Amino acid sequence: MTPLQQISRPAQPFALRRVADRMLSRLKTTGIISALVLVVFAFFAVANSRFTNSNNLINILNQSSYLMIVSLGQGLVLISGGFDLAVAALLGLTSVVSATLMIALAANGVDLPLAIAISVACGLSVGLILGMVNGVAVAYLNVPSFIVTLGIAGIAAGAGYQISGGAPVTGLPENFIAVFGTPDLRSISTSVYIAVLFAVALHLTMTRTRAGRYIYAVGGNPVAARLSGINVRRHIVFVFMTSGMLASLAGILLSARVSTGDTNLGGNFVLQSITAGVLGGISLRGGEGTLFGAALGALFIAVLSNGMNLENISSYYQMIILGGLLVLAVLAEQLRLLISGRR
Repeated sequence: MTPLQQISRPAQPFALRRVADRMLSRLKTTGIISALVLVVFAFFAVANSRFTNSNNLINILNQSSYLMIVSLGQGLVLISGGFDLAVAALLGLTSVVSATLMIALAANGVDLPLAIAISVACGLSVGLILGMVNGVAVAYLNVPSFIVTLGIAGIAAGAGYQISGGAPVTGLPENFIAVFGTPDLRSISTSVYIAVLFAVALHLTMTRTRAGRYIYAVGGNPVAARLSGINVRRHIVFVFMTSGMLASLAGILLSARVSTGDTNLGGNFVLQSITAGVLGGISLRGGEGTLFGAALGALFIAVLSNGMNLENISSYYQMIILGGLLVLAVLAEQLRLLISGRR
C-alpha cells in the first residue's frame, strides 16, 4: 500500500474528525461573510435610496466580477500557503498587451474576429507565463512568494508602461467591447457570467477533487504532503499559473468594460483580493478556507465600496477602511487560533 493510499483510508477516525472540524469551520466562516454582505447591504439601502436602484445593483454586480475573478486566483495561492502580489500588475500588463496587439492586427487587415481571438490568447498567455515564473521560483528555487511576486509585479508594471508609453491605449474594436464588455451600462456584463462560472468550477475542484485536497494539504503542511506522495512543486506551480491567468482574464474583461487598455487598471487589486480572501475565511497560514468564501469577500468589498461612493466618502478613507478590515480579519484569525490552543 502506498503512503498516499494510507493517508486516504476512510477508517481513520482522527483524520475524519479533522476533516469534519475543518468543514464546519469553513461553513461558519462562509456564514459570517454572508451575514456581513447582508448587513452592509441593508445599511446602505437605508442610508441612501439610490443604493437599491436597479441600475446601481447591476453596477455592483459588474464591478464585483473583476475583483471576484482575481480573488479566486489569489485565494488559490493563499490556500496553498503563498501570496501573489503581482495580480494587479499582470492585469494592467495584459490590458495593454491585448489592446495594443488587437488594434495593430485590425489596422493591418487581419479579420476582426481573428484579431480579437489572437489578442485574447496572447493576453492570457502573459498571465500564464509570468504565473509559471512565480510558481517555479517558489516551488523549485525556494524563493519566498512575497519576494518573487513583488519582483514580477515591478517587471510587469515597467513593461506595461514601456509598451503603452505611459498613456491609455484607445480605439478598441466595437465588437470586442460588445462581446467582452458592457455596451449598455444597464446590462449585466459578460464578466459576471464568467466570474460565476469560474467560482463554481474552482469551488467544486477544491472541494470535490483529489487535486483540490492536495492543494489544501500543501498549504496546511508541505512537508507532510511531500512525504505522503503529493507532488508539492507541481501543485504550487499550478496555483500560481491559475492566479496569473485569472488576473489576465480580468484585465481583458476590464479593458472591454472601459474601452481602453491601461497599465493602471489593476489599481488596489492586490490589497482587495487578499482582503476578500481573508474576510471569506482563508487563513494566511494556508490550508484553510474556501474559494466560495473569497468570492463572497469580493462581493462584500464591492457592496461596501459602492455604498461609500454614493455617500461621497473619499477614496483615501476607503483605502484606510479596507486596510483596517484586513488587519481586523487577521487579528480575528489569530485570536481564534489562540483560543483553540494552536500556535
